[in-house]
Amino acid sequence: MADIIGKLNDGGPVFTYPLLLLMIVIIVMIIMAGINKSNNGKSIALIKSLGWFVLAWGFLGRTFGLIMAFDNVSAHGELTPSLLAGGLKMALINPLFALFIFLIARGGVLYLLWMKKKEDFDDKGQLKTE
Repeated sequence: MADIIGKLNDGGPVFTYPLLLLMIVIIVMIIMAGINKSNNGKSIALIKSLGWFVLAWGFLGRTFGLIMAFDNVSAHGELTPSLLAGGLKMALINPLFALFIFLIARGGVLYLLWMKKKEDFDDKGQLKTE
């Protein structure tokens, strides 16, 4: 657990903790939409939007991490691995975490769409008519 918190802090708490919160929200939304099948269209649209937002937020964190790394190099005038390490960690952890959450969101959307299509057919595989 300490390793996970350490990685979240290495990625920049301003970016990684909101990503973690959004991951929890997305997972809860997928579960709730799977249970309550009445309003899947809105849930699917919201999960898609949150997934894209998470991806954009992660890449925004990457940009800030790279800027921080280059600022450290320019402030010290020489390039050493320790100067780049903090910024590069932030630049790599945020998009990786965001991509992981994005894949969870897209997988949830695929699951919900599959369940929705499955409900449209009867036991014999025929399309239900209202």
